[in-house]
This record gives sequence, C-alpha cells and structure tokens, in this order.
Amino acid sequence: TSGLGDSTIQDFGSKKDILIRVEKSEEKLEAVGAMVRRSLSGKFNIEEISLERVEMVGPKVGRDLREKALLSILYAIIGIVIYISWRFEFQYAIAAIIALIHDVLVTMGAFSIFDKEFTLVIVAAFLTIIGYSLNDTIVVFDRIRENVRLSPRAPFSENVNAALIQTLSRSLNTSITLLVTVTAMLLLGGDSIQSFLLTIFIGLIAGTYSSIAIAAQLLVAWENGDFSKIRDRLKINNNSESVSYTHLTLPTNREV
Repeated sequence: TSGLGDSTIQDFGSKKDILIRVEKSEEKLEAVGAMVRRSLSGKFNIEEISLERVEMVGPKVGRDLREKALLSILYAIIGIVIYISWRFEFQYAIAAIIALIHDVLVTMGAFSIFDKEFTLVIVAAFLTIIGYSLNDTIVVFDRIRENVRLSPRAPFSENVNAALIQTLSRSLNTSITLLVTVTAMLLLGGDSIQSFLLTIFIGLIAGTYSSIAIAAQLLVAWENGDFSKIRDRLKINNNSESVSYTHLTLPTNREV
C-alpha cells in the first residue's frame, strides 16, 4: 500500500475478508485506515470496502505476548511433570511430556502448512489440546498401574498391551464425539473462531494418537532398558578400539 512501506495481505476468515499488515507507521490509527482505503480505491469500488478494525502492535508488545505465551506453556509442562511424578512415577511424566510435545509440534506444523496466523487465541487452543491429551494419557497410565498391581509377575509389556485394549474404546469414543462437535462448529460457526476450532480439530487427532501409540510405548522402552542400550551402543561406536580389546582373551597356561 502506498505510503505505508512493505505490506502483506492474507485471507482472514471468509474470502471477502482480508488482513493487511504494514510496516511501523508514525501516523495515528485513523490515518493509517484512511491511507489503506485510498490505496484500495483505485482498483475497487470504495462503496463496497468496509474497514472493520485497525490495530497497532509494536515490537515490545509483540515480544511480551510471545514471551507470555511460551511461559504459559512452560509452566503447564512443569506442573504436569510434578503432578504425574507424584501420582505415578518420574518415567510416566517424561513419557507424557514427550507425547505432549508431539501434539504441539504436529499442530504447529499443520498451521505452517495452512499458512495460519499464531495469536493468543491459538495459544489458548494449544493449552486446551495439552489438557485433553494429558487427560487421555493419564487414563491409560492409570489402567497400566492397575494391571501391574493385579498381575505383578506378568511382563510389563503385556500389562501395557492389556491396558491399551481396555481403554481403546473409551479413547476413540471420546475423541470421535468431540471431533463431530468441532467439525459441526467449523462448518457452521463464525469466521472469528475458525482458527481456534482448526487447532482443536488437529490437536484432538494428534492427542488421541500420542496417548495410544507414543506414551505407552515409551514406558515399555524405559522398562526394558532400551534407552540405556542405545546409549551403550553409541559409546561403543565412538570407541571402537576399546571394544576390540574387551573381547580379547589370552590362554592362562602360556607365557606372554
């Protein structure tokens, strides 16, 4: 737009609504809105253009919003670690956090693909996803702990598998019910909540998957010592000479 420096234009809700970002301007908000209207009047009928809202966000405000959003997620993760470690064990907390990181990364990746804007509303949606995924994961963990108490001599992997089978129908029914509701709101709801609902929709799918296919499997890997085996293999690969001599044996009846 003329007189406002570099600008970006993107869809905002429906096809008739657009979001225009311009560089920092010393003009008042009303003057910026008037300049945008004048710039668009050359190609469009000015009578059909409606300026809904003009906002100015400085670098300090944007930085504060970003920091507060990251801190809110960090505090939530710390609280989750403390709670799950107290209610279950520390390895349960680590497995749950890794599953939550998966959910957030998948949702952020989808937003990047769809070229959606990250706002405080989206941060609230992320926190909602974390809460839902954590609740589903704790249900599975609670059933695993119950199976371990009932069958202490059974292999841990069998108790985990039984817990997943016992909670699978509950997890799927809950997720499908929520997805139907969110889908209906996506199709029939207003444009102002589309980004929030899209975040919830993707997060529900990712959260259900991580509770079933990630968190429980991490517990099995931890219990079987797979993580320590991987660490030992990495040490062996980094020090091949020590490996060659550890398997060298000399006869005891001959002088060397």
